[in-house]
Amino acid sequence: MSALDQGTYVLVADSEKALLLENITDGQDPHFEVRKKEEQDNPSDQAQSANRPGRMQDTGVGQRSALDDTDWHELAKERFADDIAELLYARAHKGKLGPVVLVASPQVLGDLRPKLHKEVNALIAGEIPKTLTNHPLDEIEQIVKRELAAS
Repeated sequence: MSALDQGTYVLVADSEKALLLENITDGQDPHFEVRKKEEQDNPSDQAQSANRPGRMQDTGVGQRSALDDTDWHELAKERFADDIAELLYARAHKGKLGPVVLVASPQVLGDLRPKLHKEVNALIAGEIPKTLTNHPLDEIEQIVKRELAAS
């Protein structure tokens, strides 16, 4: 059995966009169909910040220190990993998710792994540390096939 048999799902994600694809053919000549598309509207941190970072009084006379403001853009990226993990769990729990190959940057894979439910972890057939969200489907099919064959 190959990691890309018919019925294998491929999650292609970055920190703002995710595609859940299903291979409807075989591993030799994969053909992916989009089953779910998730996108997050995540403007830059500057666009999301309401005000300047605050200041606090230090112990010395007349001394003040700047406080770091929350990085809203980074926070939204982390929350997106939660959303992806929840999507995969919901599908797995309903029996609507077969073996799955995770395709994302090493950073996103690192954010996603600890958030995955054990039911989803049991279905992971492989991981590919690449960002492919802006590639056309036919290129994604060939890259995933090539990467899985090499591993």
